[in-house]
Order: sequence, then C-alpha cells, then structure tokens
Amino acid sequence: MAKGQDNDGDANKPPVVRAREKLTRKGRFALTARILVVNILPLALLGGGLFYLDVYRTQLINERFKLARIEAQITAEALAGATLERQQALLVQIGKEQRMRLRMFDAEGRLWADSFELDEPAFEFNDITDDDWEQRFARWLDRTVDAIVSAEPVPDYVEPEAMEADAWPELARAREEGLSQITLYDWPDGSPVITAAAPVGLNGATLLTVRNPVDITESVRAARSALGFAVMLVLFASALLSLFLARTIVTPLRALAKAADRVKQGREREVEVPRLPERSDEIGQLARAFSDMTSALRHRIDAVDSFAADVAHEIKNPLASLRSAIESLPRVEDPKLSKELLQIATHDVRRIDRLVSEISDASRIDAELSRATFESIDMADLVRAIIGSRENRAENDGRPIELDARGYAALVMGVGARLERVVENLLDNAVSFSPRGAPIEVQLENDGECVTIRVCDTGPGIAQDAREKVFQRFHSIRPDEEDFGNHSGLGLAIGRAIAEAHDGSLTAEARPDGKEGACLSLRLPAAQ
Repeated sequence: MAKGQDNDGDANKPPVVRAREKLTRKGRFALTARILVVNILPLALLGGGLFYLDVYRTQLINERFKLARIEAQITAEALAGATLERQQALLVQIGKEQRMRLRMFDAEGRLWADSFELDEPAFEFNDITDDDWEQRFARWLDRTVDAIVSAEPVPDYVEPEAMEADAWPELARAREEGLSQITLYDWPDGSPVITAAAPVGLNGATLLTVRNPVDITESVRAARSALGFAVMLVLFASALLSLFLARTIVTPLRALAKAADRVKQGREREVEVPRLPERSDEIGQLARAFSDMTSALRHRIDAVDSFAADVAHEIKNPLASLRSAIESLPRVEDPKLSKELLQIATHDVRRIDRLVSEISDASRIDAELSRATFESIDMADLVRAIIGSRENRAENDGRPIELDARGYAALVMGVGARLERVVENLLDNAVSFSPRGAPIEVQLENDGECVTIRVCDTGPGIAQDAREKVFQRFHSIRPDEEDFGNHSGLGLAIGRAIAEAHDGSLTAEARPDGKEGACLSLRLPAAQ
C-alpha cells in the first residue's frame, strides 16, 4: 500500500522535479561505487591467488608422482630377488614405513600378497559421511576452483571387485610394456590417490602401490584458507575505509549540490550554503568558494533590484513633468506660457534621453569588461590626451587643468575606452564644482605597485559622512547655478564600477594640502 502511495506521489510531481530526483537517485552512489572499485579491485586481484594454489597443488602431485615411481621401482627390485617369506615381510615393512598399500600379483595376474591383509592397514581412507560443515565447504571450494580454472577431471578411486591384475589399467600397461606406470585418482573427500605399478623381476609378477597423500590436500586447503581469510579481512577493512572516504567526500558534495539546486530555483535567500570551516582540504576550499560565490550572486541580485528601483524612480520624475507639460499645452492660450511648457517638455526629453544612455552604459559595464581583453595602457599619455581634447573642445569652461606626473611610467592593464570614461567623469565633476578661473590639479603617481590618479578641485569639498554617498547611483548634489537635470547622478557610480572591474578603487578624499576642495582618487594596479 505504501509503495502505491509513493508511486502516486511521484506521479503528482512536476516532470522537472521527477527527472531531478531520478538523476539524484541514479548518481547518488556513483562516486561511492567508484571509490569502492578502485580500492577493492587490487585486493580482488590479490584474491586471485586462491586460484594460483591449483598450480601449487599440481606441482606437489607431480613431485609425489616422481616419488611414487621411484619407490615402486626400488621396491620391485628389492622384491625380485627375495623369497616368498621375505617378500611378504618387505611388503608389510615398506607399507607401514611409507604409509601405503602394496599388492603383489603373480605371472597369471592373480593376487597372492596384500600388505593390508598381511598386517594392520597403514592408513585408512576418510569416510565423508560424518564430515562437518567446514570439510563440506572445503570440498565445495575445491570443486569451484577446479571448475573456474578448467582443471582436467580426475577419475574416482574405486576398488575393483575382482582382485586380478587386469582389473587395474596401470597393472595391465605395466605387464604389457614392462615399465612402471603412474595413475592419479580422486577420493570422495577431495584428496588424491596415487597408484604405481611396476614389474617384479622377469617372471611376469607385478607390484601395485596405493598411496593417499592427504597432506597435499590439507596443505593446499590451509594455504587457501589463510590467504582467503587475509584477503577477506583486508577487503572488509578496505570497504570500510572506502565508505568512510566516500562519506567524507560525497556528503559535503551532496550538501553543496542541494544548495546549488535551491539557489538555481531562485531560493537563494532561504539557502545557507555550508562553508565547512573545519575542513582545510580541497572540499573545504570548494565549499567556501561556493559560499562566497553565492554571496556575490545575492549581492548582484540585490544590486540589480536596487538599480531597477532607482531607474524607475529617476525616470518617473521627468516623465511626470513631461506628461504634465504636454497635457497642459492644449489648454494654454498664452504664447509665452506655451513656449515655457515646450521648453520644459524639451528639457525633460533631453533628461530622459541622458538617463537612458547613462543607465544603458552602466548596465553594460560588467558584461563588457568580463569579455574584454586587457592591454597595457600608459595612464600618463591617456590623461594628457584627455586634457588636450577637453581644452580643444572648451569643455573646461575657463578652468585650467594642471598635470603633475611623477614616479615610474604609469602603466596599467585595462580597457582604454573605459578608463578614459573614468577620467572624463572625474574631470567633469571637478569642473562642475570649481570656480571659473580656478585651476584643477591632476596628480599622477606610480609607487611600483599602484598607479594613482588624483583629481582635486577648489570647490566646497565633500563632507566626511557624504564621501561614500557620492558614489551611489542617482545621488547628485550639484552647484546651485548649474541647470537641473544636466547630470544623471551615475557618473561617479559608473567610475567606481569600472575601477573595481580593473581590481582598483575610486574614493573621495580631502585635499592633501588642507585647502578647500575635494579630491577624487583613482587607484589601479601597476602593470608588471
């Protein structure tokens, strides 16, 4: 029932939300899985040593093959020259000492002596009916490894019903070829059974030895168990460490991803981006950089909202005045008053046009400078060119500009057109507040790290508490004699924005010589 409710709930969610949740579920364990694979794969390859033990077992069996052949040949030679009583005694003695079963067959292939019949058996085959779970698991593991490595099948050891030489294939080959023969069998408990057949003398008698070297199986299983236990222990520890490592990486990244998703949805005011101050690694640096980026984004959004409100407010005033003048014109019959209304309307249109131009310019600064290529600019040459151009156009209105350049070459990296705009705004501001005939001082310094351009006027100065307000958008305190609406109040705000985009600053200060007036200082990093 709960499952159906969950499905219904998912069906009611918007497609974008369902897709986002699907991608989140799909990628939630991607990094964790990769960390686990990277850490566990080498150990898994090490665990492949379990299969290499099959080669080790084969080598042990081959050594026992050689030993069984030699023992069979030596025993056959010892039996060849002995009497029947001595032969029986040797069969018992060798069988006990070497822990194997020896059978003698006569020339007709009949069994006439068996060490297990002459004396107590030297060994017993394991009865698997009473094995515990560990032994059953060991046999299952043996069969699994054999299947994986494609080991050749080994026939099961079965005692023939007829105790004749022809019932044993190795005896038949030894009688026919006159050479010793070795055969490998398998007992149900997984241990090998090695039989060796050798001719005894020249009268056609043969010897059959049967050995059950359980130590080979026990040795291989012990090595496999030790290696398997070590690999499993290391795998377990590696998995825990990998999960811990994944948690230290994935958890903060997931928190940052959720915060980024909420910011993307326009909920930046509700999002508290984790800064992870306790972490000094790359994850902590990423978290703090992301938090700072989000704060900068909030600041930009606030600035855009404030700018939009200021624009609406500043344009609304001349629009209201223009509307009032236009609506009043049809009802006014006095030509003089009509002319004044037309002048007001024309003035308001020019003011709106100036505002739109300034607003458009201010809104493009960040975007243009982010795409611009900075070049090396000599600010001394730039300032001299601006001063000469203003004098040719008579824009200083009888106020001489004095340039004092000192220090190193004033080279900066920036966009020439934008820096020219800043200097023009500073000179316009100084001309507005300086009395006619009073000089405007421009000082240019380079201390090797910073290029400073200081524009000082001889006007009324700027109060201490108003030195930051003059850089606010649409904040304009103009001289009384200046025509209202000739300035938009964006000049210094645009200048500061351009300076900050060049990693510099624009500030208002008192004159360093203590005289009446104000200084606006533009500071830019010196080009290296």
